[in-house]
Amino acid sequence: MTVAADAVTRFLDLRMLWGGGDVADRVHPMQWNGVAAVNDPNYSDHSRFVDLPLADLQSFICGKDVLIATHGFNNNRQDGIQALAEWRKLLTLPDSAAYLGLLWPGDSESLHALCYPAEPAHAMQAGAIAAAFVDAAFQSAASLSFVSHSLGARVILEAITAIKSPVRRAILMAGAIDDRCLTGEFAAIQQKAGQIAVLASKEDEILRWAFPLGDFVAEVLDRDHPWWESALGRFGPAERPDRYLPPCQIPSQWNYGHGDYLRTSPPAPSVIPPASGPAMPPPAVPLPLDGRCGWQQAWSASAVSRFFR
Repeated sequence: MTVAADAVTRFLDLRMLWGGGDVADRVHPMQWNGVAAVNDPNYSDHSRFVDLPLADLQSFICGKDVLIATHGFNNNRQDGIQALAEWRKLLTLPDSAAYLGLLWPGDSESLHALCYPAEPAHAMQAGAIAAAFVDAAFQSAASLSFVSHSLGARVILEAITAIKSPVRRAILMAGAIDDRCLTGEFAAIQQKAGQIAVLASKEDEILRWAFPLGDFVAEVLDRDHPWWESALGRFGPAERPDRYLPPCQIPSQWNYGHGDYLRTSPPAPSVIPPASGPAMPPPAVPLPLDGRCGWQQAWSASAVSRFFR
């Protein structure tokens, strides 16, 4: 199948199944072929998700500043493809950049959101396998950067910690991980990443209510976190790490929720924010401030584009 270059999104796939399942034992380079509008049923056409030869992937990233983006919890493969492919269209990256989506199994076909306590282990496993692949296959890249949403923070923090090469940027959106992780569990990232950025919202209801409970259950099952911790994606880091790139707090009046960062079909917003908040970077491109759907993910893409540069 031959399609225009801007209709192709390339992925590093760590899933064994389209829904649920375990982490694959190796990365499968794949690509999504086709132009699909938001909620286009073609995203359910599995034939468009095809193998990407390693040589083609290496040619794509050769000499480029690579940005690897990953989704969060409770996304099946189709959800991840759609969210990351649509969000890619909103980024304003320089010509020197190469964008890749990273898919991992942070979901369950039967348990749905109830599977959360077991998913941090999947995230860590996915990060370790991704790191080994990047070390082996990305030697020709000019630089590496990562951006994550929600529980995907664990994927990229584990990957960055394990990768032998330095990482240029680490950007964590709505991190479903404890707010001391950057100076505690993943303190090594301070020496591995050139700059660290966080996007957080106090109005994130998922991180306000569901994260403490889910993390408490995860602690009962696997003693790897402090009890009843706060989420990085609500207030930002409790202690600022070295090489931290402020600011991080999204203004409360924007009513920015957990699903807004990568949402592909949002309702019309009840509050239209200004193009930039008092503590946030200005947008890379003008935002739709006339009430149209989609300003949230347009803003997150704009902010990440600024951090990436």
